[in-house]
Amino acid sequence: MLEEKETMEKRGVTVWFTGLSGAGKTTISRAVEQKLRERGYMVEILDGDIVRENLTKGLGFSKEDRDENIRRIGFVAHLLTRNGVIVLVSAISPYREMRREVRGRIANFVEVFVNAPLNVCESRDVKGLYKKARAGEIKHFTGIDDPYESPEQPDVECRTDLESEEESVEKVLKALQDSGYISAEELATLA
Repeated sequence: MLEEKETMEKRGVTVWFTGLSGAGKTTISRAVEQKLRERGYMVEILDGDIVRENLTKGLGFSKEDRDENIRRIGFVAHLLTRNGVIVLVSAISPYREMRREVRGRIANFVEVFVNAPLNVCESRDVKGLYKKARAGEIKHFTGIDDPYESPEQPDVECRTDLESEEESVEKVLKALQDSGYISAEELATLA
């Protein structure tokens, strides 16, 4: 009963990982998820690729469709967050305006800019998407023929070309602790 009560008192938050394809959003969010689950937190990942397969399948990659995709992800994240879940969103979400809109809807929100230069992201591209985009086989590809608007003041910036996965994960966990979403004692046990 005590464990159930402790879980219910924990505040939900949306941690929004944004960055280019291949920057490390999914990698970092999965590692954060594992650390938080080990401490008994209710955690859900909304990964952009998986959401597109299931929730937003009919949407394309025009600006309007991308905006609608982010709105839908934001709506689901909002519902989960208000019910005490830590939601880890891993989505390119290339436009500042949409990220601001989602932040405005979700009271408890932490923006994480997963930052890596385009050439580094291209070198990590196991699916060959950048190569296809450069060859003109994929249109509206963020970073190639569609813009990515970097966050101006992210809550956390993970420079995945300069720091280890563990360092990036630690930055995110520290931001959650500093904002009161996880306790300092729990943060110490997550390291």
